[in-house]
Amino acid sequence: MIFIIESILLGISLAMDAFSVSVANGISKSFVERKKMFVMAFTFAFFQFFMPFTGYLIVNILSMGIKKFITIVPYIAFILLMFLGGKMIIESILHKTDIKVKDELTVKELLIQGVATSIDALSVGFVIVKYSMFQAFMASLIIGVVTFFICISGCVIGKKIGDKMGEKLNSIAEIVGGCILVAIGLWVLLG
Repeated sequence: MIFIIESILLGISLAMDAFSVSVANGISKSFVERKKMFVMAFTFAFFQFFMPFTGYLIVNILSMGIKKFITIVPYIAFILLMFLGGKMIIESILHKTDIKVKDELTVKELLIQGVATSIDALSVGFVIVKYSMFQAFMASLIIGVVTFFICISGCVIGKKIGDKMGEKLNSIAEIVGGCILVAIGLWVLLG
């Protein structure tokens, strides 16, 4: 049960970038059609699934050659999660965004958004390193599914609210996501 709750919390915190972009995409009226909305959500969900599992594989490959590496993994995870969470909080307070949203997105632009919103998920490989491969796969899958539903809701919310409220909601989502990453980092270090 703790495994599922932890995976859902990781999914929620990692999906905040994708949520923000989904809200912005919804506001831009680019994703009024359901099909486009589902393609966008699936793209973000795929990358949020792919990155943690890839991070897990990288950490395990590295740790096979270096046994002492495993003992410092919690510290690496802590540093990465604190950095990423802190960066999310600071950028949301300063209203900085590195992802441009247009009225119509090409496949290339959507893929770039997918990678950009999920690159931080690679660090989750350090968090889930003690899992079996099956557990790591399932945790990554849960993260992807959570991201899918969060992105759908973000797009729907974006369609229903204006630009002014959308930017405020994005900032709140980024702050919440950053706080969750910081909390998970502390839990990994102290747990």
